[in-house]
Parts: sequence; C-alpha cells; structure tokens
Amino acid sequence: MRRNATSSGALLAALGVAIGAFAAHALKNRLDPQMLANVETGVRYQMYAALALLALGTQPGQTRAPLPLLLGTLIFSGSLYLMAATGLKWLGAITPIGGVLLIAGFVLAALDARRPQL
Repeated sequence: MRRNATSSGALLAALGVAIGAFAAHALKNRLDPQMLANVETGVRYQMYAALALLALGTQPGQTRAPLPLLLGTLIFSGSLYLMAATGLKWLGAITPIGGVLLIAGFVLAALDARRPQL
C-alpha cells in the first residue's frame, strides 16, 4: 500500500505540473478567465493530494487514506478539467463529491497517525 501511495503521489504531481504548464501557456488565451481559474483550482488541489500521498507513502500505518485521496483528486480535479475543456457547467455538480473524498482521506490520515504501530 505504501508503494502505491508513493507512486500515485508522484504521478499526480507530475500530471499536475504538466496540466498547470499546459493551462498557463496553451490555454491562457483560449479559455475564459473563470474556466482557467477552474483548471488552476484543480491543479492546486491535485498537488495538495500528491504531496500528501508522497508523505503517506513513508508512513507504515497509513492504510486507509491513500484511496480516498486518490479517488477524491480524480473526481474533484478531473471534473474541473473536464468542465474547462468541454464548457459543460453541470460537471461542477460532481466536484463536491471529490471534495468530500479528499476531506475523508485527510481525516483518515489523521486517525491512522494516532493508531499504535505494530
């Protein structure tokens, strides 16, 4: 599980940098400011989760948090990216589901950190 958290975090970070750079350079003049802001928000939260997964991968007791963090990022950031790419604003209704999963992942990380290690 720790190896998966570390590799997932590293991949999310790499994709976050790539998406952020693409948005800043290639999409800056193609998206309206609100849609560009959505992409930037998606990248920011993706990087938060990536860094958390990288850190959790170093901790032996962190077994429950990685999956909700990964799924939450895919749903939260992914819905914002899709909304910006397609203009389908109804995708914004999906974004909070990812946010709840991210919150759950961070709460589980805190709870797992308090468990005694075997």
